[in-house]
Amino acid sequence: MKDNIRELLPIGSVVLLKEAVKRVMIYGIMQTDSETDEEYDYLGVIYPEGSMGEGSSFFFNHEQIDQVFFTGYSDEERDSFIDKLEVFYKSQEK
Repeated sequence: MKDNIRELLPIGSVVLLKEAVKRVMIYGIMQTDSETDEEYDYLGVIYPEGSMGEGSSFFFNHEQIDQVFFTGYSDEERDSFIDKLEVFYKSQEK
């Protein structure tokens, strides 16, 4: 997703992943798995249950999304955050 930061869904968005039966609510974007050091577009929990303790959150990427049920809140603060993310990732390409 680093190539198209502007497509990232806001936190609070509810999606269905490909081949999944439960929906997922996004609560983090551009997250790094501390165990593998791998970067993912999103961090989510199952919807509507939410966090159910350790191991109930999981990482996934934008291309794994099959359907968007709800798009989370977006405002000027989020726009500024996305701008900063885009600048950061472009600076890493050099």
